[in-house]
Amino acid sequence: MTTPEFQLSFLNKIQRLFAEGDFSASYKYALLIAIADIAVEAGRDDDQPLVIPHRSLGAKFIDLYWQQSAPYRNDALLIQNNGTQAAVISLIAQFRGQTHATTAFAARSVDGFKSLLTKVTRIVVDKPVFHMQNLGGTRDQFLFASGADSITLLPGVAYCLRRFQPLVQQLARSHWIVHIKSNKLNHAVLGANDDLESFLFQTPRKALLIIGEGLKRLSNCRCFYCSGKVADADVDHFIPHSLYPQDLAHNFVLAHPACNRSKSDTLAALPHLERWLEYITRNDASLQEIGAEAGRTVNLESTRAVARWGYGNALSGEAQAWVQASLYEPVTQSYLKVLA
Repeated sequence: MTTPEFQLSFLNKIQRLFAEGDFSASYKYALLIAIADIAVEAGRDDDQPLVIPHRSLGAKFIDLYWQQSAPYRNDALLIQNNGTQAAVISLIAQFRGQTHATTAFAARSVDGFKSLLTKVTRIVVDKPVFHMQNLGGTRDQFLFASGADSITLLPGVAYCLRRFQPLVQQLARSHWIVHIKSNKLNHAVLGANDDLESFLFQTPRKALLIIGEGLKRLSNCRCFYCSGKVADADVDHFIPHSLYPQDLAHNFVLAHPACNRSKSDTLAALPHLERWLEYITRNDASLQEIGAEAGRTVNLESTRAVARWGYGNALSGEAQAWVQASLYEPVTQSYLKVLA
């Protein structure tokens, strides 16, 4: 297991990455988010290296940039490079125009997607992967080693990315937003009051409506947490979006607005967790259909892996889990046993 000194050194290097790295485009922010996500979805809580295929990074880039390759306002794309438009944005925008694919998930079954993935992957390897670890004019290989077809996260790195994933995500996203806002070519498009963060990273309202309608049919309009009938329901991330800000179809549940507000950004208590694990297994096929219709990521095992990661971190941090309004209980080893 990594030592506290190693973890502190890792965080210092991440801080240096943002302060001293060359961010002429937004690619490095996307790469950091991508490897942090993969560490959560595929990594383990040990200090072993983690091999990540280049094409997995390319696929993550398409997911991250898909929403951003649509016009932001008045048919204008946001510029994500200090010079000409970022090539990944141009490639995805061109693909969208040619195929009329509405979501990144739907795009995977469209002719030409493999070609798009190959082109995006090559850019990822040639640009952010090659330049990521250049700090202050020198090369500091602290994240990964590069191979012919993959990168390998160095010993302890996957553990730290899992341990500090919410912080890494928040830093990368906030710097990404500043990067776009600071580009003079975007000023006329953004205007004085913008919803840039929502446009870049949040679940589109249309997708939430589709998910909500699907979950209503699946649950007979009953709240997952209190089982009460609900007409004006919320779509809740069972593993809070603040912990893992990516959309996984199996992570959505229907919630009474009061339950959703009360639970907020906390993990749910053991009885809810046990019911959720049974729920996503029993309704796997239906949740896959809902996710596909909404264009969200559909992967039951990835969702379970995210849950194991989330509750594992909660146990290490001696966190409390939400039972009901104003009632919490400590996360114990029992939580991890049901997730094993």
